[in-house]
Amino acid sequence: MDKWYQIGPFNFRIKFESDICIPDHFSQFQVTDHSKTDYTYYFQVVDKLPQPEGKIIADRKDLKVYGNQLMESRQIGMKGLETSYALYREISDQVAEISLFRNAIERINCDPVFSALFALERRMQQYNSLILHCAYLVYNQKAILFSAPSGIGKSTQAALWERYRGAYTVNGDRALLRKIEGQWNACGWPVCGSSGICKISDTPIRAIVMLKQGKKNSIKPLSPVQAFTLLFEQITINKWNRNFVQNVIGCIEDLVKYVSVYQLTCDISEEAVVCLEKEIS
Repeated sequence: MDKWYQIGPFNFRIKFESDICIPDHFSQFQVTDHSKTDYTYYFQVVDKLPQPEGKIIADRKDLKVYGNQLMESRQIGMKGLETSYALYREISDQVAEISLFRNAIERINCDPVFSALFALERRMQQYNSLILHCAYLVYNQKAILFSAPSGIGKSTQAALWERYRGAYTVNGDRALLRKIEGQWNACGWPVCGSSGICKISDTPIRAIVMLKQGKKNSIKPLSPVQAFTLLFEQITINKWNRNFVQNVIGCIEDLVKYVSVYQLTCDISEEAVVCLEKEIS
């Protein structure tokens, strides 16, 4: 069974040995045009995961990465499971093999668990695209991105704009940022966190808003250096890969040249909307 998908500029094919349940949000990105395939993922369901080759270059709670700057293998885990549920192994610059542990197959029908199988951030950096932790809102045909660490209120601010200004949220937790014909755009992403809001939309970015909680609403433009520092912490980065980091640094430097970045100190009232609206109108 073969299926084709497109996320941002990345076109890829998934080849299955057997039927695998794909999350609804990921399924939105399925395409019928099979004329272009940048990458192919071969899936196999196994009773025992193969052993990865190479040396460990990153060791995190739910992820062990093996290999070097060019090729990677990944042992992928999840909360509540003692062993890894998958092994991702790059065969070439256009092919990867994904082995799924049979006993965990029913647990992969979850956005972050399923999407983790594809090392998508590695593919996106090859297209000079960034994955930003943010609530992605569209207002007057332009994107406003609310970014901050978890729990600060990204979805809350997006909801205020929906309520008071008739805007709509494309994704409550992530956006893919890419430059299209000289314009930085926000694009859909198949992982949306607890918000449950996941749509496909490519929209020119009007502003990126770094949030800070406060009792009084205020806003200030950030310098490129200030914006870079805050954005770097909210972008998905494989910090063990030097080439990846250098590429992301270059992309963020370009982004802050062309996109206005603000820091909004805010509460959860309409006044927070008015404060930002005045600045970006």
